[in-house]
Amino acid sequence: MGFTLDFWDYLTFAVLFFIGISFLGALIFILGLPGRIAIARHHPEADAVYAMGWVGFLAVVPWIQALIWAFKPTAVVDLRYLPKDVKRETDAMISRLKGKAPPSSEPEGTDAP
Repeated sequence: MGFTLDFWDYLTFAVLFFIGISFLGALIFILGLPGRIAIARHHPEADAVYAMGWVGFLAVVPWIQALIWAFKPTAVVDLRYLPKDVKRETDAMISRLKGKAPPSSEPEGTDAP
């Protein structure tokens, strides 16, 4: 190529590599932030917030909406379910998103055969 690589050239490559890896790490952290907030706050729709946070990188507005949604639980009340059923489903979803075993689905105070 007509020139030799010395210490400073290799140092430049190493710094550029480190900056690139740091940028990717920061991007992964920021894109997953709405989902992690929703999971930590036991949001009833944490899986949707999680997905919207990752898909929102294509445009900034959906990611911002996912971040706001993570802090504000929905006010929709479905009268077909009792509050205990909704809480049980939410806990199971949060456990699944965290990678843990879901809590037992048997109601308290009943003896299973």
